[in-house]
Amino acid sequence: MLLSALTIFHVALSLVGIGSGVVVLYGLLQAKQSSGWTKTFLTTTVATSVTGFFFPFHGFTPAEGVGIVSLIVLATAILALYRFALAGAWRRTYVITSVIALYLNFFVLIVQSFQKIPALRALAPTQSEPPFQITQLVALLAFVALGIRAAMKFRAEPLRRAANA
Repeated sequence: MLLSALTIFHVALSLVGIGSGVVVLYGLLQAKQSSGWTKTFLTTTVATSVTGFFFPFHGFTPAEGVGIVSLIVLATAILALYRFALAGAWRRTYVITSVIALYLNFFVLIVQSFQKIPALRALAPTQSEPPFQITQLVALLAFVALGIRAAMKFRAEPLRRAANA
């Protein structure tokens, strides 16, 4: 029962992190930053990574590797934003690390979708089949393109706060 509650909480955090991350990414593409959405994204994404370590694993797993990388990336984004106030190169560092953190959440969403949704599981039961690989490749390329565009846009224009920040 405790594991079910943890799973529901972890999934809810993940979905809020992805949703708020999409809003933050859209803002970065518009050279805007909403402190409320950003705080929600960073907080829930950190919490998603941390709660992932509470699941009973035996040995080191890819999920733990993604969690560790995510926490390192998020620590860098948080430092860039809150400690260095996006000054100089920290502005681009923040954008890149935020996009990477969102991508990692999305990567896990794809993995979990192919594991839990019967129709997707039938297409790629071992996640080594082309439908899974193509989906992950398309997601990676999309995030790389969006990250490059956001880094260029957020750097090129003065920072504007969103009206509802």
